[in-house]
Amino acid sequence: MKLLRELLFPVIAVVVAFVVGGVIVWVIGDNPFEVYGLLLGSALTWPDGIGYTLFYATPLIFTGLAVAVAFRCGLLNIGAEGQLYVAAFACAWVSIKLGGTVIKDFSGAPIGYGWVSLPAVVLVPLAVLTAILVGGAWGAIPGWLKARFGAHEVITTIMMNFIAVALVSYFTQYYYKAPGDPIMESVPVGEAAHIPRLGAFVPGLPERLPLNVAFLLALLACALVYVFLWRTKWGYEIRATGANPSAAEYGGISVRKQIVLAMAVSGALAGMVGINEVLGYRYRYYDSFSDNYGFTGIAVALLGRNHPVGVVLAALLFGMLQRGGIFVDAFSVHVSKDLVQVLQGVVILFVAAELLFRGPFGRFGLLKRSKV
Repeated sequence: MKLLRELLFPVIAVVVAFVVGGVIVWVIGDNPFEVYGLLLGSALTWPDGIGYTLFYATPLIFTGLAVAVAFRCGLLNIGAEGQLYVAAFACAWVSIKLGGTVIKDFSGAPIGYGWVSLPAVVLVPLAVLTAILVGGAWGAIPGWLKARFGAHEVITTIMMNFIAVALVSYFTQYYYKAPGDPIMESVPVGEAAHIPRLGAFVPGLPERLPLNVAFLLALLACALVYVFLWRTKWGYEIRATGANPSAAEYGGISVRKQIVLAMAVSGALAGMVGINEVLGYRYRYYDSFSDNYGFTGIAVALLGRNHPVGVVLAALLFGMLQRGGIFVDAFSVHVSKDLVQVLQGVVILFVAAELLFRGPFGRFGLLKRSKV
């Protein structure tokens, strides 16, 4: 009941956002019901619509969880974008070097080889672990800067985003891109590093769809984050620090330690985006692959009330909008895929303005603020 009550206001925000979006569609000369039918219908058809919706939602689940964990500690992680970039590159690097990749130039002539060729049973867990550890380490740096020197995490994470993107672009361009390749991407990873697509297991789901095992890992991450935050000592200390740092410190909790821990866990979750991108989709590192996943994850966490269940639901909504926006842009007369951005923006505006609505709703007991 408590979770349902917490999710009530985001549901109201989504409904109001669709109403506002419908008014905008009507003003510019289109039928809102037809546009929404196209938007939602294309995202919920089986198998392509649902398959792509779940695929688009996968990285948003990871980044939404990342931001939510930091929020629970009273921190705002703006650096999920940089964390997922370095993690994706590290994941690709391990898969290239230890996957027996034959590095060729653009004409197909071999110019180098990976160090060894590990079997899939070893290489895949190693690549996954690399993405998690590198993302966690990149997230821990601004956490340590805040704990040690009081540097604000918003500033340091933003700056580290620039560093991350520049570094991986440099290494890709000068060390891991096949000579003559016009696309800014690394050479392919070893075949042993490929993780299967869900079409290989789910009846009726074509294997050509990019939805892969990383989606199941995202759901597993949600369960683990819930257990970590609400069923362990470390999670309690993180939530206590976020609720009242002074009281937490008075109670014997090391606030500095929790800040570093929360940012490390947040970075590790963001780094798991690389698993979906490198091992399950492109099978290489592709420069600028992120569709602002790290920043959209902030909206997902806010809409999901910083709870794993809410994050999944919010990520599915945003994935559905992303999928449907493609068809709205292609087949609607006046409305473009920018409608998706409008809907996302209005949703966040209403969620952020929740305090304006707490008063009148609170009198009837419909919306109450959770403490921790």
